[in-house]
Amino acid sequence: MAETILLALTPIFFVMALGYLAGRNNIVDNHHVDGLNVLVMNFALPASLFAATASAPRAELISQAPLFFLLGGMMLVVFFVWYFLQTRIFKIGKPDASLQGLTIAFPNLAGVGLPILADIVGASGTVPLAVAIASGSILISPLSLVLVEMNVHKGDSGSGQKANILQPLLHALTKPIVIAPALGIIYSLCGFPVGEIAQASLLLIGHAAPGVALFLTGVVLSSQAFQLSWKVVNATLFANILRPLATAALVFALPISSDTAKIAALLAAVPSGFFGILFAVNYKLDSGATGSMVIASTVFSVITLPIAIILLYPR
Repeated sequence: MAETILLALTPIFFVMALGYLAGRNNIVDNHHVDGLNVLVMNFALPASLFAATASAPRAELISQAPLFFLLGGMMLVVFFVWYFLQTRIFKIGKPDASLQGLTIAFPNLAGVGLPILADIVGASGTVPLAVAIASGSILISPLSLVLVEMNVHKGDSGSGQKANILQPLLHALTKPIVIAPALGIIYSLCGFPVGEIAQASLLLIGHAAPGVALFLTGVVLSSQAFQLSWKVVNATLFANILRPLATAALVFALPISSDTAKIAALLAAVPSGFFGILFAVNYKLDSGATGSMVIASTVFSVITLPIAIILLYPR
């Protein structure tokens, strides 16, 4: 069990540390990372998501529909709770609240979920993981992007005309990170095969996604100090404790297979993801608080993930 956790988390900290050291030592310009961001969000991750969903057998993909909606619904609940708390009570800007909500609601499934499921569930965990990532990419990412697009250009002042939702919605839904998993699911459901050449080509760039994203996260974090605040503490509690507990309470109360329930609960226990940081870089927003949330959640998962694994998969 300890080896499983170490295999999942040690590479994450190692790659993030590489990025951090590269940024701090000016090997990589940590104030101009647009090129790396485009590589991850427009090419590597979309290729990986399309390959994972499109290559899934149709029957197996359909059987994972409960997982898609359960995890997607729980992510939406966590997102909206955090978003409204921050905008209504703590009065922070809507774009920042949206990206923080995305960070907390959408776990780091590619970086942490993949090795965890591979070790515990085996090869059968590939399709559930792809479905879980697609759920967040199709439901949470566009929602967060729409809220950012609607507010980032008007300074959250609320003055003047209300932002037209159609343009930001169209902009969000045409992002490669959103289109790729959706097209992959449609492709699989239509029963089209993914040729070996196409699969190998997509995975060649797709396999770079988690590593480059974590390296980029480290580079971004090197340009700012870690901010330990009550907001970061609360975000960590939301992501590492409330999200998995709420998900477990829901899935084990519903008439679904125990395997699906266990996978959903385990994936919900994965620490916060890095999409919020990458979107913050893309929109020139403050990524300091978001980055601190990712670091704190990942560090705290050294405690919470083993507990989740022991409870769900006792050996």
